[in-house]
Amino acid sequence: VGDGQPSSCSEKHPAMADTKLIGFGNPLLDISAVVEQDVLDKWGAKLNDAILAEDKHKPMYAELAESHPVEYIAGGATQNSIRVAQWVMGKPGSTAFVGCVGKDQFGDKLEQAARGDGVNAAYMKHPETPTGTCAVLVKGGERSLVANLSAANCYEISHYETAEIQELVTAANIVYCAGFFLTVSPPTMIALGKHVAEKHKTFCLNLSAPFICQFFKDPLLSVMPYVDFLFGNESEAAEFGKAMGWGEELDVVALKAAAMPKESGSPPPPPRPPPPRR
Repeated sequence: VGDGQPSSCSEKHPAMADTKLIGFGNPLLDISAVVEQDVLDKWGAKLNDAILAEDKHKPMYAELAESHPVEYIAGGATQNSIRVAQWVMGKPGSTAFVGCVGKDQFGDKLEQAARGDGVNAAYMKHPETPTGTCAVLVKGGERSLVANLSAANCYEISHYETAEIQELVTAANIVYCAGFFLTVSPPTMIALGKHVAEKHKTFCLNLSAPFICQFFKDPLLSVMPYVDFLFGNESEAAEFGKAMGWGEELDVVALKAAAMPKESGSPPPPPRPPPPRR
């Protein structure tokens, strides 16, 4: 696109009507390496944590590739989840993923990988900003993530409003987003939530990382009324409890989160099983 404006979606997948699950998130090319503790210390990275890259992290990606054997993997939290779901569901086009990549080689690799797995990759493609990357620093079976969002940070609700994306959203019964997308486009997530509430569909949200609860509490709370299933690990749930003033006891946090008001009202109770025959 010569005028510097983001281009529209990726090439249309032929089986849109088959879409049951759609994810919105940050498509990233993962750069994964097994590292030593001094590498984690150098970049201020902690295991079982995820942070957004700052200026000090920018040299890390090239240095990592030079100093360690690295593996390049099509990633991003939501895209990974959608690819696994597609593998479970089997039929090509059962899932779709939406996010923003650059018009570059890494973006093409991400699209090829997703489509090769059967996912309908409906990317917005930004002509000037490169595809995002994420350093995955692995030590002792745990990992630390340092994400440089780049193009993923450029997603716009105008892309969500296009006919292609609306067709996918209409076809899907379940919407899944990672909390990381709250740093990019809360208006898109709210629009998704309103659609889900109006059509009585299912909205799934992952807290994703403690910093989401710490620094993006307001966007998180703007989306929570639409959430049917909330995912999070122990540290994320504890941070959510602290942010809400509930404390860090996980059972308390779970009960209070479940009791938060929902835009569509409480779901109906499951039907009772028939009494046993005598």
